[in-house]
Amino acid sequence: MPTTKPNLMKQLNTNFTRLKPVGIREFDAKASAVPGIVKLTLGEPDFNVPAAMKQAAIDSIKNNDSHYAPGVGTSALRKAIAHFLSNRYQLNYDPNGEIAVTVGATQGIFAALAALINPGDEVLVATPTFPLYMAVTTILGGQAVEIDTSNSGFVLTPEKLQDAIHHHPAAKALILNYPSNPTGVTYSRQQIAELAAAVQDTNLVVIADEIYAELVYDGHHTSIAEFLPGQTLVLNGASKSHAMTGYRIGFIAGPRELMGPVSALSGMMITSATDSAMAAATAAFGTDAGQQATLEMKQAYQERRDFLVSALQKLGFKLATPNGAFYVFAQLPASAGSDDVAFATALAEQGRVAVIPGSYFGAGGQGFLRLSYATSMDQLQLAVDRISTFLKED
Repeated sequence: MPTTKPNLMKQLNTNFTRLKPVGIREFDAKASAVPGIVKLTLGEPDFNVPAAMKQAAIDSIKNNDSHYAPGVGTSALRKAIAHFLSNRYQLNYDPNGEIAVTVGATQGIFAALAALINPGDEVLVATPTFPLYMAVTTILGGQAVEIDTSNSGFVLTPEKLQDAIHHHPAAKALILNYPSNPTGVTYSRQQIAELAAAVQDTNLVVIADEIYAELVYDGHHTSIAEFLPGQTLVLNGASKSHAMTGYRIGFIAGPRELMGPVSALSGMMITSATDSAMAAATAAFGTDAGQQATLEMKQAYQERRDFLVSALQKLGFKLATPNGAFYVFAQLPASAGSDDVAFATALAEQGRVAVIPGSYFGAGGQGFLRLSYATSMDQLQLAVDRISTFLKED
């Protein structure tokens, strides 16, 4: 095994020293070593990829679809994405110049932020939220400004946003993730309109991560891009809505002038996404079978959500019923204290149930746990039984 020359460690990007540990993957890996553990950790749908998507990938391989695609993705997929956005969210984008296919939404996050951030630039982020936003901002030399929403039902209010804009007038971007990971909270059309009104007279670029947009249980998802098309970059993908996490297909859509540098940077990172995966995503976004598969999964998620919310409330956890995604964000019972990391660690090691500490998701997450219900009802029932036993024994 090679040993790194000591002085080479001084050559690293100095922003690495500013990074806060993300923790989610590390915690999951550690918990996975516990024999027989029930995992409610990762946002990983337990469904198989729908048949129509698998067949599209198989056909792509059989047809020797194995050459470089355009850096922004195949024309067929970009047209399917444009259809999906128009049909589902009344967003109109030209497949040629206003849509770029990415290797998952996470790579899209990096490309969008890299196109915007210069060293020292501030990015507004409503928290608790997916910690990658803060990590990428930091590694690019920016400063993440966390807006704690824990005292407003985990909803970014216009007042909180206006206050953040007032105190950080030079902020470059605002990141919105809704439905939210980790809280499952989403926004009504009126709430989105009010946030848009707070942003429209600023020069903020809104990066709207809407990867869970198809998983809204009551009502319909409204994209902020409908109100702010000229200053919004929309991120989405096939991972959550179509159980295609391993296919790694996401996309960014936005106004042509912004998408120019974003698409160029994305292409530098990836050259292009995988042909067969893009063929599968074309079926996901461009066919009735793709939409029907999502609706069937969403119904199952809703049943699981209702069970888990009710069961946790009976055990003394405080939480509201989330209206989107496939997570619940539960406050620890009073008897369990407020150290979410210690509680989650003990629950994994002694109770054999793995969840993610809420503090990993930024300001406002302390004292909470994120539980994913993207798993079977049998596993959820077993998890609840074990949590109940753990609380009694603790």
